[in-house]
Amino acid sequence: MSIALGCLFGFVAWFVVRYLVAGFYTIDQNERAVVTSFGRAQRLGNATTADDPISESLRPDEQPRYACPQVQVIGPGFHWKWPWQKVHRVSIATETLNMAFDPETPMANQGGTILDAVTKDQLNIGLTGQIRFRVSERNLYAYLFGVKNPIAHVMGYFVSVLRERIATFEAPKPSGTAAVSELSSSEAVAAYGVSINDLRKNLRDLNEHMDTECRSSAARYGIVLDASLITGIDPPQEVESALAAINTAHNQVSSDISLAQAAADQKIVQSKRAVEIETLKAQAEVEPLDRLAAQLTELKKNGPDALPAYVRNVRLELFRQASRAFVEVKS
Repeated sequence: MSIALGCLFGFVAWFVVRYLVAGFYTIDQNERAVVTSFGRAQRLGNATTADDPISESLRPDEQPRYACPQVQVIGPGFHWKWPWQKVHRVSIATETLNMAFDPETPMANQGGTILDAVTKDQLNIGLTGQIRFRVSERNLYAYLFGVKNPIAHVMGYFVSVLRERIATFEAPKPSGTAAVSELSSSEAVAAYGVSINDLRKNLRDLNEHMDTECRSSAARYGIVLDASLITGIDPPQEVESALAAINTAHNQVSSDISLAQAAADQKIVQSKRAVEIETLKAQAEVEPLDRLAAQLTELKKNGPDALPAYVRNVRLELFRQASRAFVEVKS
């Protein structure tokens, strides 16, 4: 009897330690968790990500395909679970990866350092940069249960969008111009540039385009792409010298055009200034005549004898100042 009672107490103690005490677990500040019961995640009713604003970045035809159930997210703290339940922890801290990193083939893309792409003029270029990402708390189902390797899916999606953008990228035309024939000389030189130069000059637009296109990654795979930062665009070594020569020629032409425009602008300013000076001189000569005409008009209003008297006084003053006078004598 005592042996059976001891076995019973031993079994109870083992059960308490194995399933009750061991059922306690903690979640750190940078972690979130989802609990599954017999393999099924605890869901929030019938709610899906299609009802959440996270799916607004998806096209209408994609929303049913990526409609994942919304699950109960366990936050930081001390928790307990039943023996038949399992805790799936994920880190929500922001991480940084080289954009050339391939999670499934680490040695691809030159050891995960340079990503190859082809421009619209068939030039093979190498891209370097980083992407920042974190797990989305609002779509943990897709991250934990939707795909086998979410990071690989996100990296593949990012690379495909980036290569498509590189292959079709065109530098924006100068505002107010419709065709190359209507451009100024300096704008025409820039319009005939090489695609890699256009990409380098528009890195900010390229990064912003990638951020916009990758907003749907949270709804697709449960990963939020915080930012993409493309830092370098390099051509192959065999065309580096040719590209440098092209850039030097373009820079020289642009410099010559700028100098010519500056000289022309200076001459135009000088011509305008000369016209203004001559105009002021003419106005200075005309002003006394206008005033004299106004005075004579006022004198004429005073009577018919006013103008002859004024003319006589003026002639007397002139005779007084003259040293010799020729006077017509009537015969």
